[in-house]
Amino acid sequence: MLDAGFIRENADAVRTNCTNRGVSPDPVDRVISSDTKRKELAQKRSDTAAKKNEISKKFPTAKTPEEKQALKAQATAIDAEVTAIDAELKAVECELLAALVLIPNMTHPDAPVGNDAAANKVVAQFGEARKFDFAPKDHVALCESLDLADFEAGTKVAGQKFYFLKNEAALLEVALVQYALQTCVKRGYTPIITPDLARTEVLEGIGFMPRDPNPDTRQVYTVADTDLCLIATAEITLGGMHRDRIFDETELPKRYVGLSHCFRTEAGAAGRDTRGLYRVHQFTKVEMFAFCTPEHSEAIHQEIRALEEDIFKGLGLTFHVIDTCTGDLGGPAYRKYDLEAWMPGRGDGGDWGEITSTSNCTDFQARRLGIRYKGKAFKGTRFAHTLNGTAVACTRALVAILENYQQADGTVVIPEVLRPWVGTDVIRPKK
Repeated sequence: MLDAGFIRENADAVRTNCTNRGVSPDPVDRVISSDTKRKELAQKRSDTAAKKNEISKKFPTAKTPEEKQALKAQATAIDAEVTAIDAELKAVECELLAALVLIPNMTHPDAPVGNDAAANKVVAQFGEARKFDFAPKDHVALCESLDLADFEAGTKVAGQKFYFLKNEAALLEVALVQYALQTCVKRGYTPIITPDLARTEVLEGIGFMPRDPNPDTRQVYTVADTDLCLIATAEITLGGMHRDRIFDETELPKRYVGLSHCFRTEAGAAGRDTRGLYRVHQFTKVEMFAFCTPEHSEAIHQEIRALEEDIFKGLGLTFHVIDTCTGDLGGPAYRKYDLEAWMPGRGDGGDWGEITSTSNCTDFQARRLGIRYKGKAFKGTRFAHTLNGTAVACTRALVAILENYQQADGTVVIPEVLRPWVGTDVIRPKK
């Protein structure tokens, strides 16, 4: 979240930023009002506590029981007053926090301004859409003809948008995980396997709303009778791993690459994205995450973007890079790039589909999670910056691979970099 003092000093800029992101600017005034009241109450508490100290100093010099009793009565009355101020202060701090969490991060000045994905800007493209001399199938048809997935069994066991991966598709997922992990490890990222559950306050710190009362917008599963949620991304667990940590500046940056399952309700999702593997309730993902000082966050953001590009160039896929507009950013992101791959079976004649994203969240998440650093050049501590990026989301990558590498005879060629783990270079129909 943003600092209340920053909001107070830059109220007009914060309001404009809210409007550009499609968020109501009304909480800005609530923050200023609550923060003003909080400061007044804090000063009042300090002044009242000072009175108690003055009374305490008089006790040793009190000469009669009556004087001591009078001082004691005054002290008791002041204690009651402090208790009442504390209760009011706590209520105001809750109001302040409730308003602060509604205000998104500020936005990079170069990010496109717009209300929805139509305003996103293509900043790079790698490869050209494949031209087929036969009618290409979508990935669902390929999964059926090559016995790679069982959507019907997934529905029977767990419900709609669940699935079983089979045969070479199962091996392809393992191959994608190995390929992505090893690519990142070679670039200095520490491999982590994270929990698939996290506490609600950790999700809130990252920027999710696990307590969202609206089922049409809630995106995470909560576990009944606990304070736990199934994670929607390892960004949650990797970010929460150093919650309340104070780093020494010399320890930063820290780079991690985490493996987890991801669970998303996909509330409100409908249309072509719900077919097959593109938009599902559970998938495996390899996620990059970094903690750094503010002066390094822009460079690390570009580093993560370049790593994502290298991973998908290595897979031989056609994709472009999107500089995400303000209305499509999401609350924590200061700037976000999406990679979209060409998917021949998507829509009528093919279309682009998101495969990864990378976000610079500046100190927005660290402020909520209490992640700081100390250094020799300044007193006290400062909030770290956090960045995240998808190395590979397996189901989306599978869609792109199957549809782009299909052949006229119904087979699918395996990308060369994945063959050591799959054990074959071509997926053929089962006899």
